[in-house]
Amino acid sequence: MARTDERFRSAYNRLLDICSSMDIGDQLPAETVLAERMEVSRTIVRSALQKLDSDKLIQWEGRNKTLVRKPQSKHRLEAAESALSTEELEHRFFEWILRFDVPAGTSLNVAQLSRQFGVPVHNIQELLAGLSRLGLVERRPRGGWSLLGFTSEFAVELSEFRMLLELNAVRHLLTLPPEHEIWQRLEALKREHEELKAVLKDHYHDFSLLDEKFHSAINSVVRNRFVLEAQKLIKLIFNYHYMWDKRDELERNAAAIDEHLEWIDAMLARDEVQSEAAALRHLRRSKETLLQSLRVHKFA
Repeated sequence: MARTDERFRSAYNRLLDICSSMDIGDQLPAETVLAERMEVSRTIVRSALQKLDSDKLIQWEGRNKTLVRKPQSKHRLEAAESALSTEELEHRFFEWILRFDVPAGTSLNVAQLSRQFGVPVHNIQELLAGLSRLGLVERRPRGGWSLLGFTSEFAVELSEFRMLLELNAVRHLLTLPPEHEIWQRLEALKREHEELKAVLKDHYHDFSLLDEKFHSAINSVVRNRFVLEAQKLIKLIFNYHYMWDKRDELERNAAAIDEHLEWIDAMLARDEVQSEAAALRHLRRSKETLLQSLRVHKFA
């Protein structure tokens, strides 16, 4: 699909959103205002307005563009397929924030982010709406979005919530029957940790992926619709913080592997007390590492 057609479809759907927020009889803004708001050319705005008129959603007479009918879902144009999945878009967005030190208070331009990540505008809107429920972004009173920022306070709250979720997951895991697949996964994870530990000096960068795999396995035993979004955020943040602070990375990863192995052994032994104690030791150390990484990147 041509780029121009992609932008037309996005602009048209954006105009539908604008119309949905208006009352019947209201006037749409001038073409120049719409073009500036949506960051597209006046040519694209005019084409989108012509379609609104032909679809009998507005009555266009001279400079007056009057809303005569509220748009419905059937009026929306199918956006070009995104080259990124939802999960990939989330990763790209967090990488942009965390690697480029985007400060708190930054205005988030939806059209610009759409172009930057090569996805339709509505994908960015959905992403930001989800993140707003987690307190990372907020909708501004007069429209648009603002980044609240990944601060040390946010990191502490996220770490404490992570502890609650993972301790709950551990307690649930220890009640599972011997034939449950989690036990085989833990045995396999133990071998992977031991294998990486044996060659860690030359492959310590591989730990972040193994860390994500380990924590994902533990959390997988609990399926709760209310924490799935939070778990995605936790996974992204705690995976990316390994990328920020490269100081003493070998030593930190070696210590984390030992903590994981201690935790795995306690769970395989079905020892609830030792499992929770090992989990707390690791999660508290991970919290301190995250806060230190924030200080290094001057987020804190």
